[in-house]
Amino acid sequence: MSSWAVLIALMVLMGGVVLWLFTSMVRSIQDERRSSGVKKIWKNFGLSIGFAGLFLLSWLGQGVAQWNHYADEQKEHDQPAEVRGFISDFSASTLENWQSEFLQLFSFVVMSALMIHRGSAESKDSEERIEEIVRRIEKKLDDAAPAGSRKR
Repeated sequence: MSSWAVLIALMVLMGGVVLWLFTSMVRSIQDERRSSGVKKIWKNFGLSIGFAGLFLLSWLGQGVAQWNHYADEQKEHDQPAEVRGFISDFSASTLENWQSEFLQLFSFVVMSALMIHRGSAESKDSEERIEEIVRRIEKKLDDAAPAGSRKR
């Protein structure tokens, strides 16, 4: 496989992942607005939007820093700084970093908003389970209380 094919495959992979995550987030916000008329987008979806913004800013910052580093390396070797070489370095660097913080965390936020894993703290069902547990505790406390002090 030629280096151009690998480069194009990397760009399609990175673009596809980012596009899928952002599309999922936007679709989730639109579905919520349609179904319940939510008008406070920032209040209800601020975490996802905030992490998406941080992700984009950090990716832009990484690109600027990577370009400066790449241009300096090319200058040391008396070679011109070409966009193709930069994209290759930037893609490799991005894919390494994505295994780390922002993409992983952004993915977690979006996926936990869209999907359920019963019993997990991030799942949509956790509030219902907490209310059920509180009711059971209250019932046990009522049952254990002396007869004269029970609620009626």
